[in-house]
Amino acid sequence: MAKAVPDNTMDAQLDYIALSDEMYVCSSEPATRAAAIAAALADVAMAGGDFAKANDTSGRKVTMAAKSAVPIDTGGTATHIALCKLSDTSLRLVTTCTSQVLTGGGTVDFPAWKHNLQDPS
Repeated sequence: MAKAVPDNTMDAQLDYIALSDEMYVCSSEPATRAAAIAAALADVAMAGGDFAKANDTSGRKVTMAAKSAVPIDTGGTATHIALCKLSDTSLRLVTTCTSQVLTGGGTVDFPAWKHNLQDPS
């Protein structure tokens, strides 16, 4: 018996992520939005146009747009990226990033990045 997850089912999860309106670069892995804010070294607003859903080689993906010259509020070592929603204070996605030392008062660039959902096998 074959396994299948229709694209619209996967897109429901990707749509939830794409409703995020805050992106934080964090010094540790947050478990809540409040923890993301507490661990934040820098943050930037996100909007609907910052997310693009598409097919990927192994399923579906949402790609987050690049953000340039984001002010660094607090110095530290960036290890995680968190996407959150302000209105319901939800943590929507956490992922790792290349570990990088950030200096307060400087800026950081976020390259475009993606979250993949794989088709079942």
